Amino acid sequence: MEVLKFGGTSVANSENIQKVISILEAKSKDKNLIVVVSALGGVTDTLLKAGEKANAKEDDYREVLKQIKDRHLRTANELGLNYDAQERLQELLNELQTIVQGIYLINEFSDKTRDKVLSFGEVLSSFMIAEALKVKVPSSQLKDSRELIVTDSQYTQARVQKDTTERNIQTFFENSNAKVTIMPGFVSRNEWGDATTLGRGGSDYTAAILAAALEASVLEIWTDVSGMFTANPKWVKQAFPIKTLSYPEAMELSHFGAKVLYPPTIRPVLEQNIPIIIKNTFEPEAEGTFIHKDVQTENGPVKGISHLADIALLTLEGNGMVGIPGISRRLFEALSSEKVNVIMITQASSEHSICLAIKSEDVAMAKEAIDSEFAYEISLGTIDPVISEEGHAIISVIGDGLKNYQGVSGKMFSSLGENNVNIRAIAQGASERNISAVIAQRDVKKALNTLHYRFFERQVKTLNLFIVGVGNVGHRLLAQIKQQQEYLYDHLFLNLKVTGLSNSRKMIFDERGIDLADWKSMLDEGEAKSEAAWQAKIRELNLRNSVFVDITANADVAASYDFYLKESIAIVACNKIACSSEFTKYRELKELSRKYNAPFLFETNVGAGLPVINTLKNLINSGDKVTSIQAVLSGSLNFVFNNFSSENTFYDIVKQAQEEGYTEPDPRIDLSGVDVARKILILARESGHKIDLEDIENSSFLPKASMDANSVDDFYETLKAEAAHFDALFEKANEQGKRLKYVAQYNHGKASVGLQEVDPDSPFYNLDGKDNIVLFYTERYADQPLIIKGAGAGADVTASGLFGDIISLGKK
Repeated sequence: MEVLKFGGTSVANSENIQKVISILEAKSKDKNLIVVVSALGGVTDTLLKAGEKANAKEDDYREVLKQIKDRHLRTANELGLNYDAQERLQELLNELQTIVQGIYLINEFSDKTRDKVLSFGEVLSSFMIAEALKVKVPSSQLKDSRELIVTDSQYTQARVQKDTTERNIQTFFENSNAKVTIMPGFVSRNEWGDATTLGRGGSDYTAAILAAALEASVLEIWTDVSGMFTANPKWVKQAFPIKTLSYPEAMELSHFGAKVLYPPTIRPVLEQNIPIIIKNTFEPEAEGTFIHKDVQTENGPVKGISHLADIALLTLEGNGMVGIPGISRRLFEALSSEKVNVIMITQASSEHSICLAIKSEDVAMAKEAIDSEFAYEISLGTIDPVISEEGHAIISVIGDGLKNYQGVSGKMFSSLGENNVNIRAIAQGASERNISAVIAQRDVKKALNTLHYRFFERQVKTLNLFIVGVGNVGHRLLAQIKQQQEYLYDHLFLNLKVTGLSNSRKMIFDERGIDLADWKSMLDEGEAKSEAAWQAKIRELNLRNSVFVDITANADVAASYDFYLKESIAIVACNKIACSSEFTKYRELKELSRKYNAPFLFETNVGAGLPVINTLKNLINSGDKVTSIQAVLSGSLNFVFNNFSSENTFYDIVKQAQEEGYTEPDPRIDLSGVDVARKILILARESGHKIDLEDIENSSFLPKASMDANSVDDFYETLKAEAAHFDALFEKANEQGKRLKYVAQYNHGKASVGLQEVDPDSPFYNLDGKDNIVLFYTERYADQPLIIKGAGAGADVTASGLFGDIISLGKK
């Protein structure tokens, strides 16, 4: 004998009921079945609504009743029930209508009447299913559970009279030859024959009572998911069904939010070690979850991650609690008197405070009860009034094997901390079957995904990129990411998703990852961009391993970095403004990065894709000390002076450099030396020195007319007008066998930038094209400097440098 229970979603409509019938037809070929069914999905709530409206003298209760009637008659017709069956169904619906009309007339909707009304949901569904099943399985029957299950008179939450009920069940089925017996769940009767109900999870309870009384081989609970999952699949896309669980593990998962089981209702089968299988009505071939008495830990100690939403914290504290017996007893008695369920408890070892987690809906009642109980102590100031905090959730890591494994709690809390999930309270039972923590409600999704990744997934790290700036460099970066996504996943276990993308006008988001083959058209059709809306969306998504990528030269964007760091969002930037702003701002960003565990990477600030800053960091971190830096840091200016000669004009070369993407859109930034000054400033700061931009000596080679130009176009006109000035610079160096290089220097606290004539024996002399070169003189590299040389400008190499920083985050 097997007992099967089908929930409301499994019998919600005629289509679903036909799936149930197919399952029963197949299973009944070689075994006898008892099948417990719930009301059609949502009908119980609708019945309650009709009763409440009738009790409140609201005439539209009739419309609610009509909806119930129409739905059942339509379902019966679609199932092909015969005339006699439909007539009997109509009689039941008329009986329901009479009862609800009575509620309306006498204004009485007691718990007793409520049970009578709500019982119709299961009675109606079981009748229709039994009649429809007879076509496929003629040797099937309907048995009213109310004739077997006897309870006390505690309406809405009736307690079963075990001996009488078991005797009734055993007697009936000893004399039954039916292959399939359909029975309504949830419903029962007291010893005087009045309708009662078994409360929340009542249909599960009905099935468990039957299975235990008959010592069934298995209890199958059929629902709309393929078993109990490692986490809620609606919140964690990578969640998967758990093959096996012990009874306690299943109970813990159910208590902390898994909706498949309601723990108190299946206790009868636990007591007799009857296994439970969770199956999917809509995917009957799926294996499901097998729940039994044995503990299995071969797949690791953690079996699942669950959560409870809408939690409030209550804190009772005060010096008057220390060493005083009976405080906890009074606290819990006060809550018990108001029927407030305490979900989690923590108490400081100092006995100075007790923290409780309860459902948010109980906060006002609980606070009033506690403050009333301790009113005298509160008046004396020895205990403070209860502090209540809403907007929380409990997240739990669950598994029977936790007690046999070291470091589970460490992994849990460190993973949450790394993703800026603040933990307000912690609890772990002596059985070590679950570790629970109270966190902010807004962090639930991030926390679930973080812990699921840590305990269940192949260690593929997902980075959620939010990219601002899609010009030359941004365009190249997106192309490089698209090209390398598969390689990074397969070889580095790194999943890169561009989750947000914006330019100065539009922005788009896709939590699944923006399609990089079509990002241009998608961005053109995106929503209007504002900094506030962009940040609000990122905060709303609240994704783990988020990375903000700044590919602009915008001061407003640079000014927003503190927002991202405070949200524990890493920053990768080629924008030099933040790191070259006031020293106090630079230091603040560095401190925020450390405080919120949010990396702040800006390798491309100096040398584009060259490993200049990383090399410098390695020197400093290993204990070396920089004494001097000499460098050509502008690929743009190096390109200009390498190509400027007597055969062309300075104007022509600058224009060419801009067209080929070697200069900023406004070439004055490059040619004024400000960009180089910012770079040497950043290197000096990263060497450990306090210095600001105004401390750097900038010897400009531009004539005054060029410096004073009001626009880019005016600037270009001055380059034509001042051609003789630039030609003179070239000719003077050329006559001496020297070359022009724009050099940055830092030496013992002083920095300068300017155009220099370099000799053939200088390491700068043969620097070609757009290359950069940096010479680090340190205490270890005192005689021969550490030299870094290579392409220092261009969209591809800059994008490559940004990409390198992003990949490095994936390795952390």
